[in-house]
Amino acid sequence: MAPISSLLLIDKPIGVTSFSSLTPIKRNLEKKVGHAGTLDKFAHGLMIVLTGNMTKLNSIFSSLDKKYEATFEFGKMTDTLDPEGNIIETSGIPTIDEIQKAISEYFIGTIAQVPPKYSAIHINGKRAYHLVRDGKEVELNPRDITIYSIEISSYNPPFLKLKIHCSKGTYVRSLARDIAFKVNSVAYVTELVRTHIGPYRLTDAIKAEDENLLKKSISNSEQLLLQLPYMGTIIIEDKAVVPLSHGNLPKNEYIVEKRVSSESRYAIIYSKDNVMLAIVSLNEMQEIVSSIAILQ
Repeated sequence: MAPISSLLLIDKPIGVTSFSSLTPIKRNLEKKVGHAGTLDKFAHGLMIVLTGNMTKLNSIFSSLDKKYEATFEFGKMTDTLDPEGNIIETSGIPTIDEIQKAISEYFIGTIAQVPPKYSAIHINGKRAYHLVRDGKEVELNPRDITIYSIEISSYNPPFLKLKIHCSKGTYVRSLARDIAFKVNSVAYVTELVRTHIGPYRLTDAIKAEDENLLKKSISNSEQLLLQLPYMGTIIIEDKAVVPLSHGNLPKNEYIVEKRVSSESRYAIIYSKDNVMLAIVSLNEMQEIVSSIAILQ
């Protein structure tokens, strides 16, 4: 039986890992399943979940920018920088003016950020958090990330609520630590919600436990793919369909219609009767260079 290939928007609940949150999907829909971006256990919000042959599209979605709503508590810091850790340091509480000044001066644009020691980053083949829990010293190198905007929603000391728009690879827990450091304080993240990934919104997500809605959502996969600004479409002749299913890219003379823009980096290939056949990668000339996922 062919795998069920789909793109799903899932609302991960608080208290489960990203991996564990996929269990209902494996049980009720498709065993071959993955997600395009981890969300911390204490957090909830939007996850992009891929099933079947669409799991090969992970790299397309993992590079998208993200938006979060977060609450920082100043004056305390935990070892994990989240509410699941132990308090290891305390300090005074900064003013709203101090926080706003630090954000404006140091945390907008491209910055170097050191990930939390309690993170899933691999160090010599092992997760950083496993090494820390084993009592080993962990040194993580800074990584360049981009913060597009930080909006302060409210400040009821010591709790600061923010809306954050950032690039892939951003750790909001590190952001809390670093902003606090700039105002001679400490902080950790008490609440975190991921509200957007690229063009996708949490308000359009479903619960993985809702089996009926889960199965209905399969039909939305094509529409979700087409929401990507760099996704084009290509229609091919019938004679190219079977060769494509074996991984042979269609020749130019077998392309019936091509709808791509100068920004298109990928395309959905359709048959003449509008069946999705594959997702392919395009070069700068919008020519097909490789297949990413064969869907039929």
